[in-house]
Amino acid sequence: MKEHGFSPTVESCNAFLSSLLSLRRPDIALSFYREIRRSRVSPNVYTLNMAMRAYCMLGELNRALEILHSMTDIGLRPNVVSFNTLISGCCNKGLFGMALKVKSLMGEHGVQANVVTFNALINGFCKERKLHEANRVFSEMKVAKVVPNVVTFNTLLNGYGQVGDSEMGSRVYEEMKRNGVKADILTYNALILGLCKEGKTKKAAGLVRELDKENLVPNASTFSALITGQCVRNNSERAFLVYRSMVRSGCCPNEKTFQMLISAFCKNEDFDGAVQVLRDMLDRLMSPDSSTLFELYDGLCRCGKNQLALQLCSEMEARRLLPEGFDKDKIIITLPQNEKTN
Repeated sequence: MKEHGFSPTVESCNAFLSSLLSLRRPDIALSFYREIRRSRVSPNVYTLNMAMRAYCMLGELNRALEILHSMTDIGLRPNVVSFNTLISGCCNKGLFGMALKVKSLMGEHGVQANVVTFNALINGFCKERKLHEANRVFSEMKVAKVVPNVVTFNTLLNGYGQVGDSEMGSRVYEEMKRNGVKADILTYNALILGLCKEGKTKKAAGLVRELDKENLVPNASTFSALITGQCVRNNSERAFLVYRSMVRSGCCPNEKTFQMLISAFCKNEDFDGAVQVLRDMLDRLMSPDSSTLFELYDGLCRCGKNQLALQLCSEMEARRLLPEGFDKDKIIITLPQNEKTN
């Protein structure tokens, strides 16, 4: 376009920036943004919002804040998306003090916080397991007469589920129903996880039965939560049955689910079961972390299955699935002298 004497419009530049951010290429987006500023294209608030988002994706929050402050200098007014972008970026980095300061700036600019603003703060606090602070923001949201949506409730429910506080989860769920917000599979998964973390597997199974009535289908997170419940109760056999149901349902277990199962079998000293799960994991080209593998190998060596430990080690090494930081020489040290020479 430049070679032919054409200048792109700010709208076409914004479309390109948006595409780059969707592809998670903030580095290229910022290079293009700098090119826009060097050219005769005047950026608008949407352009600057996307530049802020790119800086936030790269963790350069001070640069994003500079853009926010510079908007008025070029005759632009930041909007709610400008502030929400920066608040979300701060929360992702765990900088809650900065996030709250940015929120306070909204009033100074005549911008009203919306449901996205509060959801970003609640999500940030929940991720850090700061449930008291998350609940305080939730209360502030209601005082500001901002109506919570399904994302708000699910975020809180997941936060309480992760820490195994099923009682607070139930209270939030009751409020969700009173507000007329329809529960989805994420809602149920959070409630099930909270119960399972406390080992309340029967109550969790009752919620699973409710899914069918609500025309909801269990997904990988549902099964993972149920496996967690059985592992909490040290019932590795039942956990393995849930895992088999999970696979039959077409859901893919993740690394965390496999590691939880391996650890549960090891705690029950069922090392054959643990090895079976490990082989399933390797077949899916997944690798356990070092601590899980050490736990299994230590158990195998203690019960005299040193050769099996070495064989598994060789298989993982051949398939390049041996976890980083795992020292296979420690297994060789534990072997009897005659097995080392063989």
